Amino acid sequence: MAVEISVGYTGQLRCEATHGPSGETLSTDAPTDNGGKGESFSPTDLVATALGTCVMTILGLVAERHQVDLQGTQIQVTKEMMTEPVRRIGALRTVVTIPAKAVADQEVRTRLETAARKCPVHQSLHPDIHAPIDFDYQS
Repeated sequence: MAVEISVGYTGQLRCEATHGPSGETLSTDAPTDNGGKGESFSPTDLVATALGTCVMTILGLVAERHQVDLQGTQIQVTKEMMTEPVRRIGALRTVVTIPAKAVADQEVRTRLETAARKCPVHQSLHPDIHAPIDFDYQS
């Protein structure tokens, strides 16, 4: 299944992207350390955002299958850039915080963790990007 995203340049290192199927739009801006104003998500920020939202979506799908309420679950993705040998994402560290009472069963926790690490975005990342996904079950 193909999805078309249209991107237009609006000047001053800003772009506007339109999601073909829905018509929804979002803007990007270059980060301040790369000549932009940093007033919106950068393209590499969107990679981190895609990873976090993909993991959360996959967790939601698994949770629904097992009648688990993940309300209150939070995901924090920390993007680290590198400049040598080229400017690129060096690491995307993901921490999933789930209320412990939501998932007490160890088998379900294992299923959630396995599924998260197989989300399509995580599977699409270049192997040189350090991308651990850690889980914290808070009481």
